[in-house]
Amino acid sequence: MDNLIYNIAQQLKEASDTPLLDARYFVAETTDEKILNSFISRRKKGEPVSKIIGHKGFWSLELKVSADTLDPRPDTETIIDAVLKLFPDKSTPLHFLDLGTGSGCLLLALLSEYVHAQGIGIDASDKALIIARENGKTFKQAAFLNRNWMDLNWGRDLGAFDVIVSNPPYIPTKDIQNLDKEVRCYDPLIALDGGDDGLDAYRCIFNTVVPLLKKESFLFLEIGKDQEKDVLSEGISAGFKLVDMKRDLKNIIRCLIFQKS
Repeated sequence: MDNLIYNIAQQLKEASDTPLLDARYFVAETTDEKILNSFISRRKKGEPVSKIIGHKGFWSLELKVSADTLDPRPDTETIIDAVLKLFPDKSTPLHFLDLGTGSGCLLLALLSEYVHAQGIGIDASDKALIIARENGKTFKQAAFLNRNWMDLNWGRDLGAFDVIVSNPPYIPTKDIQNLDKEVRCYDPLIALDGGDDGLDAYRCIFNTVVPLLKKESFLFLEIGKDQEKDVLSEGISAGFKLVDMKRDLKNIIRCLIFQKS
């Protein structure tokens, strides 16, 4: 087995910064030579390991991913940590809403921590929702719905929530071409492209989410590097106040927490 892993890693040296780790993931999936050769070929073309093997770890979960879902990233776990710090009692029966749920990673990670909570994940992509529902099949307290926050009445009939979370698209359109190939070519564009200035999704959220917030509700938003001033300005303009900012493991401000003023 060690020889197999080493041989695969040798083949991946020019294609990956982590050839040994990639090889271990592949061999953990299969030792079938034909399938492994397919994995190696796809990796050499720049496809991420998670998209090749079809799953990726996030928080304490192993989640199915596809070409139709954004890969869950450690940066996004900043939101989970922020919610846990604000609501340390895990028995609290919180009601969560996840905007642009993708693989369902945020909602399902939160529900794995709060045993009496329930939640809804929305997404505009039916294909992404298939993956989210598959990931959430053991979470009876989770529902996934097709809603597009660009639609004026997207929040109809959803009710009110204690916590709303989102990792929206926030890359300015002109910057998409400069992203790493693994992101640019293999993550869905709809989950990346935030419009001309990267703020389109934030404007939609701030301007339409108010009817879904309870009096003491909180809105947790992931942001891109150095976007905190711009997103904060959009929030204040829409009548929100900043509660806190949270940094990721690289010390980058990654999550802004808001309440309605």
